[in-house]
Amino acid sequence: QLVESGGGSVQAGGSLGLSCTASGYSYKQNCMAWFRQAPGREREGVASMDLDGITKIADSVKGRFTISRDNAKNTLVLQMNSLRPDDTAIYYCAAAPYARLCVLELYAYTWWGQGTQVTVAS
Repeated sequence: QLVESGGGSVQAGGSLGLSCTASGYSYKQNCMAWFRQAPGREREGVASMDLDGITKIADSVKGRFTISRDNAKNTLVLQMNSLRPDDTAIYYCAAAPYARLCVLELYAYTWWGQGTQVTVAS
């Protein structure tokens, strides 16, 4: 299972960090990623990282969000800086054990966390 933590509320311009821990799997997840879903909108990819540390970052968060991963601890972290009200969403952790390319597309991911709410006030 994937368990997210670290969501909350913050003022615009502030920072938050999200963490996701994978447990119960007998193998490493090659791709791990963060997605988000704002009210009334489709779920969209935010950032991904593979076991070799190769990342993909959505243009909307590039320069503000950083993804990192501790493979030994099966943990994925999303550091969010310079937050804006349009970053408000439920953030989901996702994993794809066998995918070769960690694209930011929903279809590529097998496992999903329950989500954690991030609210950015203006």
